[in-house]
Amino acid sequence: MEFDSAALTQLTVSYGTQLVAAIVTLIIGLYIVKVVVGVLSKIFDKADVDPSLKSFLSSMISIILRVMVYITALGMLGVEMTSFIAILAAAGLAVGMALSGTLQNFAGGVMILLFKPYQVGDYIEAQGFTGTVKEIQIFITILTTSDNKTVLIPNGSMASDAMINYSTQATRRVDWSFSIAYGDDLEQAYAVLRRLIAADSKILQDPEPFVRLAELADSSIKIAVRVWVQASDYGSVFYRMNEEVYKAFAQEGLSIPFPQMGVHIEKA
Repeated sequence: MEFDSAALTQLTVSYGTQLVAAIVTLIIGLYIVKVVVGVLSKIFDKADVDPSLKSFLSSMISIILRVMVYITALGMLGVEMTSFIAILAAAGLAVGMALSGTLQNFAGGVMILLFKPYQVGDYIEAQGFTGTVKEIQIFITILTTSDNKTVLIPNGSMASDAMINYSTQATRRVDWSFSIAYGDDLEQAYAVLRRLIAADSKILQDPEPFVRLAELADSSIKIAVRVWVQASDYGSVFYRMNEEVYKAFAQEGLSIPFPQMGVHIEKA
């Protein structure tokens, strides 16, 4: 077989040119990716994006852009990329279906870190649990309860279901319902409650404390008491007032009645 040096030279030049172009594209492309990721990192810093989200987004964007650069370089070498991309798409779809719950939690984590309905240190109630937010990760939120239990809640449910954040407001309202017996002096009960409220320095006087008759119940008269406190003082004020009212009512001759039921027997 006759050796065709001209054809070999042409083939070498052709593929050599493609190889050089692919290498140049790869080098320049990876450099551009590095620059883009660096710029995005500075933008995230200025926007005060959560460090966990910043790290994850930077990594994800870097991987996607790098894959695009590699695919472009391979295409310049003449590699047929249509089938390869179709396989990647099918694999991505299969993985996405298998990890649908995980992806939902990831999306929830991104939403939480972006919009910040709660932050580390906030006291919240969600999914039947109440506690202080210890950590917000991409897939889960970690709470520490008042009895020092660690609760892990998926971010998908945290982002889509109702949640109470007790730390967003500086003040909170404390509510009680105290009972006295029928026949006790209502005005005396009011006076005792107002005196106890005035004596507690942690109770705010603006808004004005509320003391009113709430209900004429079956076995007692119920008095509603509502006051405002700093959010951090809620627990201490709530429990201390219960103790003080119990002691003060006994000293003032005001009784806290037990539930009662009257039974009448009639002879036939």
